[in-house]
Amino acid sequence: MLETIQAGFAMFLTVHNVVAIFGGLVVGVVVGAIPGMTGTMGVALALPFTFYMPPITSILLLVGIYKGAIYGGSIPAIVIKTPGTPAAACTVLDGYPMARKGQAGKALQMALYAGCTADLVSNIALIFFAGFIASFALRFGPAEYFTLITFSLTIIAGVCGASLTRGLVSAGFGLLAATIGLDLVYGSSRLAFGSADLMGGLNFIPLLIGLFALPEIINEYTRRQSGHVATKVDRSSVTWGEYRASLKSILRGSLIGVVLGAIPGIGAAPASFMSYSEAKRNSKNGDRFGEGELEGVAAAEAGANGVTGATLIPLMSLGVPGDVITAVILGAFMIHGLTPGPTLFQKHITEIYALFWGILFSSALLLLTGKVAIRAFARLGEVPNSILFPIVIVLCFYGAYAVNSSMFDVGVMVGMGVLGYFMLKFDIPPAPFLIAFILGPMFEDNLRRSLLLSKGSFGIFFSSAICWFFIALTVLSVYLVVRRNMRERTNRRRALADAAKAK
Repeated sequence: MLETIQAGFAMFLTVHNVVAIFGGLVVGVVVGAIPGMTGTMGVALALPFTFYMPPITSILLLVGIYKGAIYGGSIPAIVIKTPGTPAAACTVLDGYPMARKGQAGKALQMALYAGCTADLVSNIALIFFAGFIASFALRFGPAEYFTLITFSLTIIAGVCGASLTRGLVSAGFGLLAATIGLDLVYGSSRLAFGSADLMGGLNFIPLLIGLFALPEIINEYTRRQSGHVATKVDRSSVTWGEYRASLKSILRGSLIGVVLGAIPGIGAAPASFMSYSEAKRNSKNGDRFGEGELEGVAAAEAGANGVTGATLIPLMSLGVPGDVITAVILGAFMIHGLTPGPTLFQKHITEIYALFWGILFSSALLLLTGKVAIRAFARLGEVPNSILFPIVIVLCFYGAYAVNSSMFDVGVMVGMGVLGYFMLKFDIPPAPFLIAFILGPMFEDNLRRSLLLSKGSFGIFFSSAICWFFIALTVLSVYLVVRRNMRERTNRRRALADAAKAK
């Protein structure tokens, strides 16, 4: 065993492999920091360049792009309120308010430190718990997925802001938008109004850009304040005490990311929001989340980056990609004759250990790459709005169009931008809309598949211990939300009564 580990380390420790993982991280951070460009696009574009590379070098390059893109999305999310990747949408909630307070440097550093910590935890989980977590994830059927998504939907209550009612209205709009297109089970058209473009549903990237980036720009121009500097990135840094205060949320978010990443099809965005919601629920500063709380940034980034190593667990152990990006990486494995699955660990164990060494090494390189990226990209916030906003608008239109080379997607982005502007004016939070849009199709699909398998019997949702576990978590989560809202309502009434007495 020790000899195999040493042989794997020797196989990894070459100039080509180190350059590949470092170069992949750099490319990934750049791709993630450009709104509209996703890790999937970066990995897919890089795949043809790996055909003539050695197997380990090519896979490490793609993994580096994947990891770099997940982190890179947090930079524009904090500086210009434009998530570079879907997973960074949650980082906006506290990262951008911190930037507006003059603490952009601190928010960027915490995003980096939390992301690197979660990435390291995820990599360790991949190395030591691949078999166990993969076997657990394999036990998920439609009923288990449905109860998991039901529990995940309770996240909405944690990001509703001051008004639960407005948050639920936002989530309702998100669920409605998620139903547009063809029915996944029977193929019937819903809310398409005869449009071939609408039959394909609303694309996530244009919706994300429109919902978060455009409303802020529209709001600034309507207020006629486009001449001032938007966000100056200060030189403040995260202290050890601040990092230690957020460490519990970081580790919790890392574990949430590992578990959700090991379950195929979930992805980084739900993990980020679930980590954020749990941090808000358990933190003594939970009432300040959404107003520029450092722990909120840490929790969001921990959940997103905790997924990166874990998505490789089902890929390598079972041959099942954990998300869209690892589906592309699966192609690289196949091209180089490394067929993922149980036999991979029997026939190519030395190559597996070489990959493990490279993936583990990537956490340290991500820290170095992130520090350089912060200095390079953070200057975006020092550009006057009169110059910055036109550039951001061009990037928004490019990002929306580049997904499918479709003007329809540009129209979706503009429409969502207008909707987001009115939501901003009426103080309706966009995060519940986004969560409902992401989880809605999975909720509906697994509900209907479960009922088809059970011939209409709801007993299937109580047929396994996993189902009962998530049902219990859902009930507990709803109870805590109701109790919190009743407590807040009581406190408001007392405050009003005290104010009336004082008069």
